[in-house]
Amino acid sequence: MDTAPVAVVTGAARGIGAATVRRLAAAGWRVVAVDRCADDPGVPYSLATAGELRSLANEYADSVAPVTADVRDQDALDGAVRLAGERFGRLDAAVAAAGVITGGGVPLWETRAVDFTAMFDIGVHGVANLARAAIPAMLGGNGTGTGRFVALASAAGHHGMWRLAGYNAAKHAVVGLIKGLANDLRDTGISAVAVSPGCTRTALLAESARIYDLDDVEAFAAHQLLGRILEPDEVAEVVAWLCAAESPCITGTVVHADGGFVP
Repeated sequence: MDTAPVAVVTGAARGIGAATVRRLAAAGWRVVAVDRCADDPGVPYSLATAGELRSLANEYADSVAPVTADVRDQDALDGAVRLAGERFGRLDAAVAAAGVITGGGVPLWETRAVDFTAMFDIGVHGVANLARAAIPAMLGGNGTGTGRFVALASAAGHHGMWRLAGYNAAKHAVVGLIKGLANDLRDTGISAVAVSPGCTRTALLAESARIYDLDDVEAFAAHQLLGRILEPDEVAEVVAWLCAAESPCITGTVVHADGGFVP
């Protein structure tokens, strides 16, 4: 059986998720690339499409398997993990990159509970659902005695952001989930890590600019010590390294791939 490592990546059709798929595939990984591939009535901007996911998979036809699935659907994520085993024979890493931003632009007391629903269901429960699907497969053994679970948090998981209290809360929750998961994985050889990007050139950042009535995402560059917006591939490089065998000592913590973000 091919011993090349295998990963499942959610939020895979564009942004940091797609960049992670490309990074892993270029490094010799086989990847099950998962995305909802449809807009959501609870999200006020367009989400990734089936065409984007197919295009990504076609770049690596022999090593990337596209799966249309919603991270809120536990059965669908279980199926994606099964596909990794059936097609590629193992599972070495899982990357939870699906996330959205909703309900911003007003103070917390003016938001509705429903404004938080998609952020928590996709960005928090979606992480937990992927762990429920992937961790048992990695615990089942892949021949290496190791496994990696990586979740995308955000600089907003460590700072208070003006009129984005719900997004703050959702990303703080991701950090908490990872720290708890890492303790649950004690002595298993499987690590759990969060990656917190700063302002990265994605559709989510474009929506953030709209929330703040900014004409261009470049205005966010002032919040980063690098003095510029990050590119998805820069963050994906960090994620891919955390998936690799060379990162065994990184667990239960956050890697701040944030360009020196300051609120």
